[in-house]
Formats: sequence, structure tokens, C-alpha cells
Amino acid sequence: MDEQRGRGCGGPPRSGPPRGRPGPPWWRFPGVDDTAAAERRLPWLTTLLLTVFIQVGTGFAAHGQPGREEVDGFARGLLLIASGSLLLRHRHPVAVAYVTAGTTVVYLGAGYPYGPVFLTVAVGCFAAVVAGHRRAAWGAVGVWWAGQILVAQVLYRWLPPEGDGARGWGEELAVAVWVVAAAAVSELARTRREQWAKERAERALAARRRADEERLRMARELHDVLAHSISVINVQAGVGLALLDSDPEQARTALTTIKAASKEALGEVRQVLDTLRAPGAAPRAPAPGLDRLPELVEQAGSTGLAVTVTTEGRGGPLPPGADLAAFRIVQEALTNVVRHSGSRRARVLVRYATGSVTLRVDDDGPATGADAGGSGNGLAGMRERAAALKGTIEAGPRPDGGFRVTAVLPTTGAARPGQDRHDDQ
Repeated sequence: MDEQRGRGCGGPPRSGPPRGRPGPPWWRFPGVDDTAAAERRLPWLTTLLLTVFIQVGTGFAAHGQPGREEVDGFARGLLLIASGSLLLRHRHPVAVAYVTAGTTVVYLGAGYPYGPVFLTVAVGCFAAVVAGHRRAAWGAVGVWWAGQILVAQVLYRWLPPEGDGARGWGEELAVAVWVVAAAAVSELARTRREQWAKERAERALAARRRADEERLRMARELHDVLAHSISVINVQAGVGLALLDSDPEQARTALTTIKAASKEALGEVRQVLDTLRAPGAAPRAPAPGLDRLPELVEQAGSTGLAVTVTTEGRGGPLPPGADLAAFRIVQEALTNVVRHSGSRRARVLVRYATGSVTLRVDDDGPATGADAGGSGNGLAGMRERAAALKGTIEAGPRPDGGFRVTAVLPTTGAARPGQDRHDDQ
């Protein structure tokens, strides 16, 4: 109808922000949407705790390794560099992974006791893997692994402490198990991070989809309310102006109709907007349905359009969504007849069947060809309403002239067929 006769009007929807969503545990590493925030924050607390633990733990470990070099100022400095670099593990994960690996190799080459220093390599490479730098992380592990093998199996002859021998391969096997365990934990954390990022993206997409659907619903409601009421007001205003001098009483009647139509439109618009002010709150007034068809007929009659309503079948209560959609479709179709058709008569058929209700609006035309304003979204809105209920809309010229709109809307309950009854209004 809009495409062929320029019918309908509409307005742009408004957008709304998605609501809050749950996040990963407190120990999560940065994901897709919080990477920038994590880079701005430095992990002072965890880095301080690791530094204290490594310094103190190395002192205790030295008591059990009398053959190694004494932990002096240089050793403390190496430990401080290794643990202190972890402060930047979120901003520069690759550099931190290599710094911890290289510093640990130097520490071992100087003959200092084994101990918690290995934890700096694990944390640095863990952060790099979780941040997505897997190759760089395993490269740093490879540097550390090759360095400690070289020190323990080859260079020990020329490095302190004096008289040190090659480390047993059983110990190397224990180190290998430690590396594999660290790798498994890192990969698990990376997988969980990617899963959280995917879930966040899906939640955000679902929130945007719900917001879009709500905007479309609000736009359809406002379009149907305003298009119908303003069409009635426009016609009556023209009548009032034309008869203001020659027939003041008829002009007064037109003004009374304008007042009633505008009051009803304001009430419906206020009801729609109330849902924006208090999301989820129950509406103050029930949504319109097919039981208000007589009001539509009366309003159309005030514009000079004679409407005949015929009901076929025995219709029980419709679901609220289908009832509202049926009312709005008939309302929009009659509005388009008032605004764009040269005919002053229209026929509405409501046919109840098992599992569906059919609506048909006919007018005899022809189209006036006048520009009635609007954006031409009336038929699009009808189709969206029908599609939301998995129904169909057909609109187009009739072979014998005029125009026809036919909508078939499914219902959740089966309507009981009965004898046809005809109500002329």
C-alpha cells in the first residue's frame, strides 16, 4: 500500500544501552572489552606479594643448599629485577616474559640456590599466553630451558660454585614436568579467557537485539496511534475551516471531534511512553484490541468514511499480542483509506478460524494521488507486526478497482467455528 499509493508514516526509533552482565572471577586476565582498562591498571598488590615471597623464600631455600653461592646483594638485585618486571606484565607481556627468563638464567649461572625465582618465569609466561602471545611465551620458555640446560650440563665447570657437578637428569625431568604443568595452566586460562570474551560478545549482541526489537515495537505503536488520530484531526480541521462561516454548528461538531481524537491520541502516546520511563512496569490501561473496532468505525465515520464490519466464525479471546496487532493493522488500513483513497466507503472482514484470525480491509478507490505526508512506513509496520507473530500481510490493488489489505495472524488457542454472523455498523 505504501509503495503503491504513498500511504503511511513513521518515525525514527530511539536506542538504549544494554544492561549489566556478569563477569569472570576476580582473578581473570584482561579480555576483549576490558583490555584497555587492565593496561591502565598496574598489578601493584600481586607484584609486591610475589616480590616479598621470592625474596624471603630464596633465603629459606639457601639454608638447604649449602653447596651453592651465598645470596648476596647481586642475587637480591637479580631477584628484584625478575619479580619487579612482573608489574608490567599486562602492558608489555612479551618483554616481561623474556626479562624473567633471561634474569633467571643469569641467576642460575651465578651459582645461586634454586628456589622461588622460577615462579617469575611461570607468571611472566602465563601472562603472555593469556594475553594471546603464545609464540613469544613459548620462545621465552625455550630460552630459559636452553639456558638452564647449558648451565647445568655444560658450563658448570667454569661457573660458580667451585667443585659443582652436572645436575642429574632426574632433576631435569622434574623441571620438565614443572614446565608442562605451567603450560597446561596457561593454556587453560587462555581458553577460559576466550570463552568469556565470546560470552560477553554474545550477551552484548543479544542486548542490542532486544533493544532494537523494543525500538521497533515503540516506533510501530507511536506510528499507528499518531497516524490514525492525526488523519482524523486533519480531515475534521478541513471541514471546520470550510464550514466556519456557512455552518457554524457543523464546524463546532468538527472541533469537538478534533478534541476527542487528540485527547485519545495523547492518552495512548502517554501509555506507550510510560513503558520507557518505567521499564517492565505494567501499563496503566489495557492495550487496545478488536473489541474496540466500534470506536475505529465511529472515528472513521467522523471523517466521512462509512465503514462496514463483518465478523465470520465464533471468536474467543485472542492472545494479547495478536489482539493488539489485529487492532493496529485495521487501524492503519482505515487510516490509509481516509488519507489516500477517493472512496468514502470501506469494508472490514474479521474471520475467526481454528488457530488463526484473518483481517481484510477493502475500499473502492481510486487513489487520490495527493501528498498526504508521512514517510511511507505504514505497510512496513503492518508487515513487521504480522511477522512478529509469524503471520502474513498481503496488500495491493483489486482487479475490480480499489485496494485490499489482507492479514492472517496465528493464535495460540483454537477458535471454535460456528455459524456465520453478520454485524453491520
